[in-house]
Amino acid sequence: MSGEFSHLDADGRARMVDVTTKDVSVRIARVRIEVLLNQETMRLLVQKALPKGEVLGTARIAGILAAKRTADLIPLCHPLPLDFADITFEIDEPGCRVLIEAESRTSAKTGVEMEALVAAQIAAATIYDMCKAVQKDIVITNCRLVFKSGGKSGTFQAD
Repeated sequence: MSGEFSHLDADGRARMVDVTTKDVSVRIARVRIEVLLNQETMRLLVQKALPKGEVLGTARIAGILAAKRTADLIPLCHPLPLDFADITFEIDEPGCRVLIEAESRTSAKTGVEMEALVAAQIAAATIYDMCKAVQKDIVITNCRLVFKSGGKSGTFQAD
């Protein structure tokens, strides 16, 4: 059974993958996610007039902190020494969307996809939290890995 599933031992129990013999390499991961707002909430966000304060700065810090705590949240995730974590935003005002990109980098034996995924999702959840006083039906959607490099599997670039 352990030959089929990397996170199961021979008895079918969950386990952390042993990366002891893997080579250290520079690893980068980028994840994108979208937050869909209504026109009024978007207007307030752009004007920095939401009642809870400055939304994007708060979401950026939340995402970076989340990347650093990923191994505490995902049970079988390796704790990684992050060399870099950042969140960037693109405001699509006509489309009432906040496009978020989270990037994580490390020099390690395993990848940083989970750190970028958690960072993006927590940044999006923070935007939700900061905007929920004026809009309850905010949608968080389209979370996906768009780029990864490093390690044995090489580079992945989404379409």
